[in-house]
Amino acid sequence: MTSTETATAHASGNAATDKFKSERVSADTSKERAAAIYRDVLAAFGEIIHKHRVTYDEYRVVKQWIIDVGEYGEVPLWLDVFVEHEIEDVNYSRNALAGTKGSIEGPYYVANAPELPSTCTMPMTEKDAEATPLVFSGQVTDLAGNGLAGATVELWHADEDGFYSQFAPNLPEWNLRGTIVCDDEGRYEITTLQPAPYQIPHDGPTGWFIESFGGHPWRPAHLHLMVKAPGKQTITTQLYFAGGQWLENDVATATKPELILDPKAGDDGKNYVTYNFALDPEA
Repeated sequence: MTSTETATAHASGNAATDKFKSERVSADTSKERAAAIYRDVLAAFGEIIHKHRVTYDEYRVVKQWIIDVGEYGEVPLWLDVFVEHEIEDVNYSRNALAGTKGSIEGPYYVANAPELPSTCTMPMTEKDAEATPLVFSGQVTDLAGNGLAGATVELWHADEDGFYSQFAPNLPEWNLRGTIVCDDEGRYEITTLQPAPYQIPHDGPTGWFIESFGGHPWRPAHLHLMVKAPGKQTITTQLYFAGGQWLENDVATATKPELILDPKAGDDGKNYVTYNFALDPEA
């Protein structure tokens, strides 16, 4: 994947689309199930159209907007912001998970981030290093609280300007991305920066959509995580920060009370927080 040349919705969207297309996912969906889903989707569209007496001009505006979303490469962005939280909720409930709550993956995950030891500092630029450091520690356990050897905590998040490496220009490839290999008891201690709220790319069709109903493009500050251990279900989640702006009004509707951190300031100028992940048995 190549870095985008400009930090625009168009460039970021194209990078996210290229990444998604390269994965070529598939689903084992029967024709009967697909037909049932498609019928309900079209029936829902029909119900909305009749309920609101949608005009031809409004229909044409929507058609043009859908075309623009595709041409700008913003399909992954729009779906992950406005739809993925429902998919995540259904799948968490379907699997009857009892461990750590999940949250959306979002469009900016990149697989195979470099491995880092259990006690580590995330890759960051000199500018990132000037931000408030966050020391994030904890343990990966089973549901009984036993530490899990072989656990990994994959961490990625935006810099202070709201940009993700590989989706914005002038950032090192793996900036603020890493796969932390926990110790034999599943423990980890990661030094990174305290992230800030940021706006999703909004100078393209996703932003036009938000503007059309008087919404906002802000996400609260958060960390993205994917936690794995042998014989356990992988959990993909996000962790937020107590008192943070936009917690109650996240554009992606992805915050959950169980996923809120409350860091404490140390005498050394760093913020400290502990969070333990509990993983369910493999299905």
